[in-house]
Amino acid sequence: MEVKFIPAEQLKEKPDENALGFGKYFTDYMFTMDWTKEKGWHNATIEPYGPVSLDPATMVLHYAQETFEGLKAYRTKEGKLLLFRPEMNAKRFANSNRRLCMEVLPEELFVDAIATLVSYEKDWIPTAEGTSLYIRPFMFATERAVGVHPSNAYKFMIILSPVGAYYPEGVNPVKIYVEDEYVRATKGGTGFAKCGGNYAASIAAQVKAEKLGYTQVLWLDGVERKYVEEVGTMNAMFIIDEKIVTAPCDGTVLPGVTRDSVIQLLKSWGYVVEERHLSIDELMEAGRNGRLQEAFGTGTAAVISPIGKLNYKGESITINDFQTGEITQRLYDTLTGIQWGKLEDCFHWTYEVK
Repeated sequence: MEVKFIPAEQLKEKPDENALGFGKYFTDYMFTMDWTKEKGWHNATIEPYGPVSLDPATMVLHYAQETFEGLKAYRTKEGKLLLFRPEMNAKRFANSNRRLCMEVLPEELFVDAIATLVSYEKDWIPTAEGTSLYIRPFMFATERAVGVHPSNAYKFMIILSPVGAYYPEGVNPVKIYVEDEYVRATKGGTGFAKCGGNYAASIAAQVKAEKLGYTQVLWLDGVERKYVEEVGTMNAMFIIDEKIVTAPCDGTVLPGVTRDSVIQLLKSWGYVVEERHLSIDELMEAGRNGRLQEAFGTGTAAVISPIGKLNYKGESITINDFQTGEITQRLYDTLTGIQWGKLEDCFHWTYEVK
């Protein structure tokens, strides 16, 4: 891929690695590329990070044809630059675009664009414990038109952000509110796609949970509001009677890269993983009688986030004495160990950026 480079007049001062937060700082450069029916993919450019100019009639502003991804870059002690399973993000991005009738970006082009930008911005990859460079690829409709139809033009972009922990609790347990008023997704909808509309629709429940003192929302299915699906920004897993139970990816749950990695790790360690519909009643009963041993969320941003408390219809259950469980901690240590190059990558998950 031929990429045009436009140098910045002045580079930014890098932030304190021990006070990064999440998504607050952005690097010097961003990647942009356009697609039109006439030219296909063209105009690949690395340019200074800055505003994007849009016509008021740009279709994304009206009809929300927009998709995005999230992954991270890590720097090892030896100085290697690693991505974690970027081909999985590329496949999911393509599936999201298909669902929203958007042009599909070839998977190899997706990975190549990320690697090229990360290589340019390698000095922005932080090295403090628990930090990384968050990568946000996204695409949106750019045709100037009012009227519902697939756009005839799109812009693909990548921005980068040095980050610390996603949740203020870090790797400590979070409190989760089980949402039974609003719904996130139903079969036939866009629940499996990573598109902004899904997240916009979830904010009302998130605000509600935060007002009640909870960090995140656990969604139930959109038809019966009976079966556990996923947490707002993570897939959810529960250890009940020594078995790990998680919702199946059957159209309403985001097929998480971390979720898939965790399932593979657990199976390699000899654990039974059940991808099945788990009712909230079964989950709460397991919590009452002590059979719910651990619970955690999985996602790129937080990696593994222990769940210490669930609240459903006014009833709260505390999980594992509000402590990070042994299996949860082992998963976090193993995944981050592979991502930062501290542990052997037996699954060949990492991708080295040259």
